[in-house]
Amino acid sequence: MSLDTIIHSGLDGPTRPLNALVLMGGGARTAYQVGVLRALASILREKPGAYGPFPFQILIGTSAGALNAAFLASCATQGLQAFEQLARFWGDIRSRDVYRLDVSRWARHSRIIAALSLARQTRSRGAILDTLPLVDTLHQVISLPGIDLALQSGTLEVLAVTASSYTSGVHWTFCHNAQDDPDLGWQRPGRRTEFQPITIEHLMASSAIPFLFPSTPLWVDGRSEYFGDGSMRQTSPLSPALHLGAQRVLVIGAGQPERSSLGGPGGTTAARGPIRGPTLGSIAGHAMASVFHDTLKADVEQTQRVTKTLRDLPRDVAASLSYRAVDVLAIQPTHSLDALAQSQIIELPEATRHALGGLGMLKGGGGALASYLLFEPGFVQALIAMGESDAFARKKELLQFFNPA
Repeated sequence: MSLDTIIHSGLDGPTRPLNALVLMGGGARTAYQVGVLRALASILREKPGAYGPFPFQILIGTSAGALNAAFLASCATQGLQAFEQLARFWGDIRSRDVYRLDVSRWARHSRIIAALSLARQTRSRGAILDTLPLVDTLHQVISLPGIDLALQSGTLEVLAVTASSYTSGVHWTFCHNAQDDPDLGWQRPGRRTEFQPITIEHLMASSAIPFLFPSTPLWVDGRSEYFGDGSMRQTSPLSPALHLGAQRVLVIGAGQPERSSLGGPGGTTAARGPIRGPTLGSIAGHAMASVFHDTLKADVEQTQRVTKTLRDLPRDVAASLSYRAVDVLAIQPTHSLDALAQSQIIELPEATRHALGGLGMLKGGGGALASYLLFEPGFVQALIAMGESDAFARKKELLQFFNPA
């Protein structure tokens, strides 16, 4: 986050205080966000009047976080009940509602068969998994007219989702408000913004996990470009919230608090002797963590540091600046999601388990990769419970977020 972005976010923004909710990506791991938000709803019910018709006026999502943001936007006019509806949606979802993969049972017995099966699937659609089930699911559960109603009524100011262009390499933020004025966008090196109605195609593009989910074409700058997961090349995840005028930003990640060791068969600590090289599962998990999570913590810390510096200026100097303070509260998992997913791998769809297992990608740290695909009750409900626990542990901070005085 640049100093320029933080300062200029306060120059021409809206007159009323705006709360932004930023939801990061992470596939099935984003069920954690649902738990945090459900706990938040419970906390806010104890303090009526601490918020308007809906606690957030700006919703920004990346990857599966974009799906959560769009779902909330579609029922934001129902107030805190929107969080309960999101929890019910995640309670009903299964992997078959998100993707499918058809491979031979023999794939689990032979890496060659597994590799050939995945190669055949990838050639046919440009990715390992078929995500047509997710298209159907989103059309059923996300009301695009509901999003427009929330924007036109003033319940929300903006819904924004991010995606990364495979065509140009540019990271895009697509914003949707009541006017969708094309002159409202901004541009930074490697990053662009465009105001246009958010569609299911935008959500599919934002959540297209590289290699696993196929890319989606979107129309930008008068031409069609192919887009993938918004977590890729997302160097400044908080920047859109500040550009859109947020004074307070709650960001919920789905990252790994501490990386699992390379243990398992062959992996060791210093007491056991040398560590064998990482498995395919460990490497895949490390790559996914780099795509989804490595920029958030640094961006939050930098924003908080710059904001504190500006607030510490002498009062007369601060009074001469057209600057609006920006409060950032970040909540991320406090326990290992990789370890939790490792214990739930058996819940993966049989075909997916056979294919990835046949390549050795579910061993020795394979839980990291599995955690993005485990849209199954055991894993989802455990994440929701973790999110609720983490949010209640920070109840005082959350209440202060909505009542800064």
